[in-house]
Amino acid sequence: MKKDAVFIFSNEQLSYRFNEKHPFNHLRLQLTYDLLKSGNVLSDELILPPRIATDEEISLIHDQAYIEAVQLAGHGKLSEGIAANYGLGTDDTPIFKQMHEASALLVGGTLTAVDEVMEGRANHALHLGGGLHHGFRGKASGFCIYNDSSIAIEYMKRKYGVRVLYVDTDAHHGDGVQWAFYDDPDVCTLSIHETGRYLFPGTGQVHEKGAGKGYGFSINVPVDAFTEDDSFLEVYETSFREVIEFFKPDVILTQNGADAHHFDPLTHLCSTFKTFKRIPKLAHKLAHQYCNGRWIAVGGGGYDIWRVVPRAWSSIWLTMTNQTALIDQPIPSDWLTKWKEHAESELPTLWDDGKIVPQIPRKPEITEKNKKTLEKALFHIRNEKKK
Repeated sequence: MKKDAVFIFSNEQLSYRFNEKHPFNHLRLQLTYDLLKSGNVLSDELILPPRIATDEEISLIHDQAYIEAVQLAGHGKLSEGIAANYGLGTDDTPIFKQMHEASALLVGGTLTAVDEVMEGRANHALHLGGGLHHGFRGKASGFCIYNDSSIAIEYMKRKYGVRVLYVDTDAHHGDGVQWAFYDDPDVCTLSIHETGRYLFPGTGQVHEKGAGKGYGFSINVPVDAFTEDDSFLEVYETSFREVIEFFKPDVILTQNGADAHHFDPLTHLCSTFKTFKRIPKLAHKLAHQYCNGRWIAVGGGGYDIWRVVPRAWSSIWLTMTNQTALIDQPIPSDWLTKWKEHAESELPTLWDDGKIVPQIPRKPEITEKNKKTLEKALFHIRNEKKK
């Protein structure tokens, strides 16, 4: 019998860890898993362990020389100078032991999710260990060694012959995925992110629309700093609906960074749980409307791992499995008890945030600016529709 959704997870995924002080901390996977377990909404039969991606699969996107460099680096056999050429050993992407093996496991988790959906065993699949969207063909970037989303998209194209819509709501532009498929008419990338004027990686402008046969299939909506829920959701929901109607994909892959939240320490957006409750709701609806339910979701950014990420990511699973009623209840007490002594901030006791965003003086101007940016981003699609 086909499952509504499967959850890809194993404790081994926590081995993707740069150092104790690095903001990228996959303890958030364990926190999310425990929160779902505490709420009795994640049964064991729906949990699948990730497999390890092969070098051949990783090379669908990454250069062999780069893969070999990562392998050597993880065993202490790569010089500092050569490592720097590959974006390794930087403040963003430090070298750590067994980094290739840890990264290949994250890639394999996303490929596991892909196969479950594309082979018809589940409508949806969630792999929160993935979403490392900054990795390039021959270079690590922005905490990302291998770009699991790009690999998964190329894998789906070759193995299943499908057209893929990639939707990225991380606060940082999904640059690695965009450039991997910039001239590909069978992949459409939609990224809603904080403007690169203030934030890494500085790309994702509205004029980045694709090249050659891929022109028009790269859509970027860079929202202004301090954007709040209503404006972010207007941009997301309008663009997602118009892009999917325009592109008509066979499958949706969503990247679900949780760093657009007001509490996130690395960004300047002002979303609350309201946004993270609505993001998967629309993806779920459109997957059934356009793709026979085929929806794969991965994680991404999110650096307030105590107050934000577990709730935001749990919301995806609750939506996939039609268990959103849990959100109307308090946060499970046993989860709070287990983690409160370890948490670096006070844990939330409710799912919704309430009023946590201070009054933003420029809110009307920010909202109006985002509307104009959205119009520019969708101009090509709307123009094509009139023909």
